[in-house]
Formats: sequence, C-alpha cells, structure tokens
Amino acid sequence: MKIIRCTDANFSKRLGEVTSASSLFDAGIEASTRAILHEVFVRGDAAVLEYTEKFDGAALVADQLAITRAEMLAASVKADESLRAAVTEAEKNIATFARKSKRRNWQTKNSHGGLVGEKFDAFQRVGVYIPGGTAPLVSTALMTITLAKVAGCREIVVCTPCGEDGSINPALLFAARAAGATEIYRVGGAQAIAAMAYGTSTIKRVAKIFGPGNAYVVTAKRLLVGHVAIDLLPGPSEVLVLADDTANPKFAAADLLAQAEHGSGHERVWLVTTSGKFIKAVEQEIARQLPKLPRRDFIKKALDNNSYLIQVANLADGVALANQLAPEHCEIMTRAPRKVSEGILTAGAIFLGPWSPTVLGDYVAGPSHTLPTGGAGASFAGLTVDQFQRRTSIVEYSRAAVKKALPAVKKFAEMEGLAAHGQSAAVRR
Repeated sequence: MKIIRCTDANFSKRLGEVTSASSLFDAGIEASTRAILHEVFVRGDAAVLEYTEKFDGAALVADQLAITRAEMLAASVKADESLRAAVTEAEKNIATFARKSKRRNWQTKNSHGGLVGEKFDAFQRVGVYIPGGTAPLVSTALMTITLAKVAGCREIVVCTPCGEDGSINPALLFAARAAGATEIYRVGGAQAIAAMAYGTSTIKRVAKIFGPGNAYVVTAKRLLVGHVAIDLLPGPSEVLVLADDTANPKFAAADLLAQAEHGSGHERVWLVTTSGKFIKAVEQEIARQLPKLPRRDFIKKALDNNSYLIQVANLADGVALANQLAPEHCEIMTRAPRKVSEGILTAGAIFLGPWSPTVLGDYVAGPSHTLPTGGAGASFAGLTVDQFQRRTSIVEYSRAAVKKALPAVKKFAEMEGLAAHGQSAAVRR
C-alpha cells in the first residue's frame, strides 16, 4: 500500500495523482469494448456465442443461452436451509427499503386552475447484469432484481457469466429466481450488455440496464447510452475509510481488505486519517490479517495496484478529499460520525461509526449495494427503486383554465414568432 503524508514535500502532487485516476476511462478497454458492441450489433447471437467461448471457455449454441425451468428447479432443490434463510432475510430488508422510496403519482392545481402532476410506471422490460467471475455475487441478484419486482417490472431479464461447462452457480440461480427474475441467460461481459441493449434472436432488447460489473461491463453501459437507458456506472469495488485517532485499526484494516477481495485487481481502497500513528497501526493489522485470508492473492493484487494510506492535516481536509474521490463506500470512523457525514456529498453510500462495516450494506442492511464507482458518484446516486420507474408529467386544463392562461401563452408565441402555438390555445376560448 502506498503512503502519502501531508508533511511530504510533494504531497499535493501525489494527491493529484490519486484523485485524477478513474477506472471509468481507459482507452484500451474502450477500444476493445467498442469492437465487442459492434460485433453483437451486426451479428447478434453468433457474436455472443463466440465471445462466450473466448472469455468464459463455454462452447454453446443459441438454444443453450437461456436457463431452463429444469435448471431453475434443480438450483432450488440444492438450496439448503441456511441459504434460504439468508436470502429471505436480505430480501425482506431490501424490499422494505425499496417500498419506502418508491415514487407515487401526485397532482396539484397551478395558477390557472389546471391540474398538473406526475405518474410513475414501471419499465416493462428491464435487464439486470450480475457479475460472476471468481466470486458469484449472489447478493447482487437480490440487490437489483428485488427492486425491479417491487417497482412492478413485468419482465426482468438477467445476464450472468457461466463456467467452462456452461453452468451457473446454483445459489445465484436460486437467489435470482427467488427475487423475481423472469428470464436468465448464461452470458457475461460487454457482450451481455450489448445483447440486452440491441437485442438478438435469443435475447430480446430491454428498455433499461441495471447492475454492476467489471471495467468492460461498465464501459459498455457508458457507450450504449442512447440505445438503452442505464442505471449508473457501478464498476470495481471501492471503499474509503475516514478516520481519526479514536478509530479501531483492526476494524479499518478488515474493511479495506474486504473490498479489495473481489478479484479484478481494479478495486480501489483508501484510508484517510488525521493520525500518523493510526496509519502505522492499520499497516500492522493488514500484515497480520492478510495471510489468513483465502483470497489473499486477489487482495494483494488490488492493494498493490490501487491502495493508499493518506494522512491529512485535519478532518476538514479529509472530507474534502473524500468528496474529490467520490468513493463507492465511505466509512466514517471518527468522533461524531453523523456530524462529519453532513460534509460528504459524493459518496455512493455512507457507513457511520465503528459498528457499520460496508459488508452490512453489501449483504443485508437494505439499501442496494449497486453504487457508482470510478468517481461517478459526483454525478450518479446509488441504485434505488425509483430508477425502475418511468416518470411522465400530466396536464389537464378546463375551458376556464385555458382562458386564464391565454394572455401569457399569446405573449410567448408572439415573442418566439410561433403564431400556430398561440392559435392552438386561442381557438379554445
């Protein structure tokens, strides 16, 4: 892990290197992704099958892309009681949170006496991407599909990578089906995003795409805006721990290691603290905890690539740095963490105090763990149920309301030189 201290002579320069980096914009990844998107657009299923064999090692035919009902039932049979209980517990909290934030129709009268308002309808067909790779993200199925179900989406299409034998982790299949998936396809990577956006003979196009993924998946989503709606840009995992000298180094180290564990090597972790002693203590804890973890090789790769222990002069500087980085997860381990959190304006999710590790948000707390990464938190919020709803404004005037509005309408039409606009209201007086 790289250490940067506010007392370093080149502190500002090194800090600039940290804040300028983003996992969202890589020229090589973008070029490769564009090529994949083009091939799927032109050749459909044939391209999807070729990339599935190339990247996942599975030689399939088009009829094998969809998960069958028999496979779903087999996955359900394999689910033991502890898995069923965990899925039920997490889904309950996620659905409860989603119902609270669901948008509802409303109307009011404006100054003319006309009725105006909004109605919210669920997207009828949505696509959800669930990463596979070295860690099948069963929790992601719940954190995305459950929201679509609560919103009322009729068709919930899931794409997820398969193994070399074409299989998908049965626990993931069980969770996806339990959450409400109506179709599941064994397709991963940028080709899956392209298939859902453009449509193929086997995978019909969707209206909006949701879910996290690796750098290629996120790039594909970004490049396909306009062909399809997207939720946000959730890529490789990130965590920023903002701490003072009251924090527990054991907790901070464990949380940094947890978010570096996913396996892509593009994960980013930051410790930002006012205490030089705390940095040393966290270093020691990482050295103690890391060798005991089964995925230590993956973790070490991420730590070598994108991890920083940063000492700032004061907490205000730490908050400012957190806002520049716009981390996916921001843990606040300080005195009065709730007060400190008021200054955090760009994080995907905030975790307050020593007893709120990011893993609770990953699995069971309730808010979706699908969150913006790579600095996208400055512009995007995390996934919420209302993103599965389409907003439409409603206008209903009476004859009397039109008459009251007419002078202003005529003036705007006159100023803009659009006589037919004015006439369309005047004809109704």
